[in-house]
Order: sequence, then structure tokens, then C-alpha cells
Amino acid sequence: MFLRVLLRVGALVGLVISAEAAAKRPNILFIMTDDHAAHAISAYGSTVNTTPNMDRLAAQGLRLGRCYAVNSICTPSRATILTGQYSHKNGVPVFNHLDPASVTVAHRLQQAGYYTAMLGKWHLGSEPQGFDHWNILPGQGRYIDPVLYDRDGHRIYKGYATEVITDLAIDLLKNRPKDKPFFLMCHHKAPHREWTPNDRYRREFAGRTIPEPSTLRDDHVGRADALREQRQSVFRDLTRHDLKLVPPAGLTVAERQRWVGEVPVEVEIVVDGRKKVLRGDELDRWKYQRYMQDYLACVQSVDDSVGRLMDWLDANGLREDTLVIYTSDQGFFLGDHGLYDKRFMYEPSSRMPFLARWPGHIQPGAVSDALAINCDFAPTFLDLAGVPLPAGMQGRSLAPLFAGGTPVGWREEIYYRYYHDPGHHNTAAHYGIRTGTHKLIHYWKQDQWELYDLVADPDEMRNIYSSPAAQTLVAGLKARLKQLQRDLGDTGQHTVGPLPKDDVDIRVKQMDRKHPDSQL
Repeated sequence: MFLRVLLRVGALVGLVISAEAAAKRPNILFIMTDDHAAHAISAYGSTVNTTPNMDRLAAQGLRLGRCYAVNSICTPSRATILTGQYSHKNGVPVFNHLDPASVTVAHRLQQAGYYTAMLGKWHLGSEPQGFDHWNILPGQGRYIDPVLYDRDGHRIYKGYATEVITDLAIDLLKNRPKDKPFFLMCHHKAPHREWTPNDRYRREFAGRTIPEPSTLRDDHVGRADALREQRQSVFRDLTRHDLKLVPPAGLTVAERQRWVGEVPVEVEIVVDGRKKVLRGDELDRWKYQRYMQDYLACVQSVDDSVGRLMDWLDANGLREDTLVIYTSDQGFFLGDHGLYDKRFMYEPSSRMPFLARWPGHIQPGAVSDALAINCDFAPTFLDLAGVPLPAGMQGRSLAPLFAGGTPVGWREEIYYRYYHDPGHHNTAAHYGIRTGTHKLIHYWKQDQWELYDLVADPDEMRNIYSSPAAQTLVAGLKARLKQLQRDLGDTGQHTVGPLPKDDVDIRVKQMDRKHPDSQL
């Protein structure tokens, strides 16, 4: 039985923990990537790649089949993971910073006697708080020779970002205080846009042909205008920079920037020693392949990292004492519905991978399709550490799922809300409810609705909102949606509200100017 009730002392956490209780608390290694779709992991049935180390993690522990970001965008998801709160509660609905005064799960674990550390992609504007040690990428960071900075300054680390961050994590584990359990957040940049692989996997994946998803040429008929008006199409919106095309010689800096930022309408390639110009359908097929080859090559380095970290724990006597979690800050479109990126409430975008190993506590090979959300991560950490859950957290511990299956009384629906409108990719603001069988989405500015039967139509191709046969279902889901909003304290204000003027910490701005990052 997991530890729950301990004595609160002081306004923050201030805990008295017995020696016996402290001895049972796990170390926590939380590995998170950026934009890694669950359907690009073979343990989740991927048809496009193989991830042996993530599969090993799943085989030795738990795989959650239905875990979701409640706002599928990088910065808000990270804030939710740290606070256990929805965006309307934690104050991070878009790309504004996390208030440095916010009390996060790191503060609470630190106060409870954990050694806390944060490495890699932070992307929350203000500097990390509640961590004994941190060393982070400025903003998005870069793949090659990344800059990281800590309390004392910044330095350039030679090499590939995924490998650099893994090296730093292992060094930290080697040199950590041995008299405390540790909470380490190891956050990778990969496989975020612009999807730059290391040389090994770039060469390996360049020769592969990636299977196309069945919905790649979705015509979006019958869906809301938002799906047709977005600007995250594999065919219409990938730039020359995304596709790794080399600018012509002799361009000025301004001309080069403009050229790489444009969407190509034709591309010249060399096939069997001959030049060939691609247009139309041929060009569309080539764009999908280039995108996926680079994306999956980035994932492969992450899989290597997961294997290295697990191997180090096993070799150093920490296997039994450490909860290892692998996840991503949200999902990602891999050509599904013709798209890349995320933001929409559709399954490829909002579903997160979640794999966890803790020998003796998580049944090997356990699988659960219980509805989980990223608000649940912080309560899980606190529950396992024996720290009382504060009233403000809106998630619940995932520990009851460690045996697999769905416990009696588990949630039957989740709430989703996306705010960034207008924003990157012109994705319209929307909110919705997902149950075990259906999904109702409301694009509130346009007052348009979508309803999907996830059992009969798992690819979300047929909007049945206007079907006469669905009207009883629609009415019931709308009522449940309103109740969820009331329960969660979402007042129905459909605007983000004023953002802080200093929405990115000044030091991060300085780092970004010195070391320009990739595109959002």
C-alpha cells in the first residue's frame, strides 16, 4: 500500500517522515521528450519504427494506453505536469512563463527530503524553482552543440543534444547525494521540429521508405472549418528548412532566410545519378518521407538514451529502488489527417506515451486503458513519496493503475482545452470532452462542433454531430462537458486574459539572442 498520510508542518510542505517510511520511497527518474507520438513507439503498435529500449521499459513495467495532455502544446503541458493543474488554474495557457512563485511538485519533494534536479528542455520562461540542481536549454534549444545554462552561467556542450543531456543525467546520478532519494527530470529536445538527427541515424533512415498513414490524404470533409483552415499540413506548410533543402549559392542573408522559410512547390533531387524535378503528388509523397525519416531518426536517439539510463540504473544497484517513467509533453501528428505538429484534440495530438517501471511495485507487462491525464503526474510523485496531496491539484495518483486494468471508481471522462488562437499554425481555440467511447469538440469562436464515435471510428474521420441518431448522445455529452467545466473551475471565459509583460525571463531572452533556437 502506498504511503499517503504524513504530518504537514508549515505553509509549504514541511514534513515529518519516519525512517521506515523514508526507506520505502522510490527514486524517481522522469524522462520526457518533446512531441513524441505514442504511435511512433513499437510497444504502442507502431508501423513506422522500432524502439527496443522503450519496449523493454514497457515489458518490465506498465503501459498506459489512454493518457492525454489536457492542453496539447509544449509550455502549458510542462506547467501542468509540474503543478498538477489545468492551464486555467496554473496560469500557463499559452507560451507565457510559469510564475516563479508557483509551488510545484519539485518544491514539495525537495521539502520532503528528495534531491531534486532538472536537466534539458525546460521551456517555461522563468528559471526553474524547487530544484537543488538544474542545467537547461534556453527556450527551444538546439540539436547540435547545444547551449545549456545553470545558476552560474552558460556553456556550449559539443555533440548531439540527446546524447549530451543523457551524459549529464548519468553524471548527475553518479555524483548525487547518496543519503537522499532523487527526483530527476531528464527532458530532451527531440523529436521537436526541425527534426535534426545525429549523423548515424540520419544516414540510416535516409534510405528507408516509411509507410503512409491511411488518413494522410484526408480531405477533411464534414469536419469543422478549423481543420481546413489550419497551417500544419505536411503537403502545404513544411518549409525548405524543415525539409533540409540547401539554399542556392550567392544569396544574401535576408534572401537565404526568406528562401529557407518558403514552402517549395517543386524540388530537384538526384535519382540514380540523374536529376529529377518533383511536383504535385510526387512532391507530396517525397515531403512525407523526408519529414518522417528525420523525425524517426530523432526518436531513435531518444530510444538509445532510455536504454543507457536503464542500463546505468541496473548496473549500479538502483533498479529495484527507482521508478522510471518515459513520456512526452503531448502527442504529434505523423501525417495523420495530412498534418504535422499537435494542438488539436484529436487522438494523435493529445495522446501521450506513458511507460513506467518499478520492480516489485509495477507488474511487468501491465497495461491499462484507464483514462489518465498529465494533471495526474504530480499527484503520483507525491503519493509515492508519502507527501500529502494539496487541495489545489486537479489530478489523482496513477498508482492504482500499476497493476493494470481500470480500478473501480476511476474517472470516466476527461476535459481538454486549447487556447493559442491566433497562434502558430492557425489552430482554432477549442475545448471538449473525451469519454471511453466518444469525443465531443467545440470550436467556440466559430460555434462549430464535432462528435466522434471512437469505437466505430478510431481515426476520427466521420463527424456525427449533426446525425439525428446522435442527438440524445450530443445532449448528454454537452451536459457532462458543462459539469466538468464547473467541477474544474473553468468559468467559461473563452479568452486567455492578459499575459505578463515579461512573458519570457530576461535571462532566457539574452540566451536566445546569443544562441538562436529553432522554430516553435
